[in-house]
Amino acid sequence: MSAPTLPNPSPQPAAPTGLPGPLRLGRYELPAPVVLAPMAGITNVAFRALCAEHGGGLYVCEMVTTRALVERNPKTLRMIEFGATERPRSLQLYGVDPRVTADAVRMVVGEGLADHIDLNFGCPVPKVTRKGGGSALPWRRRLFEAIVRGAVEAAAPAGVPVTVKLRRGIDDEHLTFLDAGRIAQDAGVAWVALHGRTAAQRYSGTADWQSIAELKAALSVPVLGNGDIWEADDALRMVRETGCDGVVVGRGCLGRPWLFADLAAAFAGGTGRILPTLGEVAATMRRHAVLLGEWLGSERDGCVDFRKHVAWYLKGFPVGSALRRSLAMSSSLSELDGLLAQLDPSVPFPVAELGKPRGRTSAPARVALPAGWLADRDALTVPSAAELDVSGG
Repeated sequence: MSAPTLPNPSPQPAAPTGLPGPLRLGRYELPAPVVLAPMAGITNVAFRALCAEHGGGLYVCEMVTTRALVERNPKTLRMIEFGATERPRSLQLYGVDPRVTADAVRMVVGEGLADHIDLNFGCPVPKVTRKGGGSALPWRRRLFEAIVRGAVEAAAPAGVPVTVKLRRGIDDEHLTFLDAGRIAQDAGVAWVALHGRTAAQRYSGTADWQSIAELKAALSVPVLGNGDIWEADDALRMVRETGCDGVVVGRGCLGRPWLFADLAAAFAGGTGRILPTLGEVAATMRRHAVLLGEWLGSERDGCVDFRKHVAWYLKGFPVGSALRRSLAMSSSLSELDGLLAQLDPSVPFPVAELGKPRGRTSAPARVALPAGWLADRDALTVPSAAELDVSGG
């Protein structure tokens, strides 16, 4: 299942009729119109490398906060490390202060830390929205514009493209995606990505792909769709139904980095899909743990960090609970090898799991917001203590 890490992408042939062509991102042309969504604690150097071994696309690092970056927080600086051959290097920033965000972007481009900057306005996590950030921020139109425009202007001298990631809005009564998309386009972003849920939905229910179609119809810059892409065929269906120019994939690839091979094949017009046996999955699991250890500088740390992935990799396979627990507690490669050897390598992939949600789910909930946040859409005031001082979590 593995393939060598993709080199700096070269121009690609035209896509089959009815499918979007390769995406341009500054001086880069992506081999497939597919983006790995940043996920806290997941999309580190190791996981990005593993995904890239299976298919072409854009692999974005974990979201980092602008305040922590400009203050050179050690944890944040570790999070923005990239592999030696990783191109383009894609960095997602979260911030609510236009000045701090512009300073962070100037730092990134001035020190050559990344080739692409994505601005997060889609996070629904309460610790972010209660500070006015993430999916709460586009409600303040002028503040949103100041952040995006400042970032684009700071990145422009180095030719670094800036993109934005949105949700539909705070809730169904406070939708923001059309206004925010137009503002971002006017500010000069390279594309706009939309997750078809509100912040109040979190990760519950189903994504509203019609909103993606509405945004695509409203903008001239590329629009990428996100939400409920569990299989490559979901991505093709989203493109057909919305007209979007590419897709952003998050939870669907948890425990399934080979999904990017399926996506690359699908956008090239192929119909083949990877259904690995349990033995092949076990080999990928070990590869993942090795890559984590290499990144973290310790075999033990790599195996410990890998523990969270075990349940995703084994989802649907007939593996006993005791063995699952042991795998999720392994602390060395030799221990992991011994446990993986107990798996029956001939067991076929559990096709009943195809198309089902993966990763975190959560019930809808009222969105935590700063006091008075909804009162004035044109306020430029940044809430006190609005910037998170650390990244991740």
